[in-house]
Amino acid sequence: MLYELRIYHAVPGRLPALIDRFRTITLGLWEKHGIRQAGFWTVQIGESNQTLYYMLAWESLAERERKWNAFTSDPEWLDKRAGTEKDGPLIAKVQSQILQPTDFSAIR
Repeated sequence: MLYELRIYHAVPGRLPALIDRFRTITLGLWEKHGIRQAGFWTVQIGESNQTLYYMLAWESLAERERKWNAFTSDPEWLDKRAGTEKDGPLIAKVQSQILQPTDFSAIR
């Protein structure tokens, strides 16, 4: 199992709208495409309270490529994402890392 850590740096003041988009739109479309989330986090104490962290679980890089590409090109996603950004973008910067658990990790 591989885990993808994605970090979304929201445009200042737009984090609530970004979280709402995940809650009401993105998660349903991920389910449609078989994308499994491992968790979502915001910063309570730390550098930025305008950052959303989440992890996705993948069986392989091939699965990630297939499912992520299908999701990001889904016409329903493209239409709904555009609707949430009619007042401007929600995200200033995205970071992504593919993580491999160590042999002593509690999560594998």
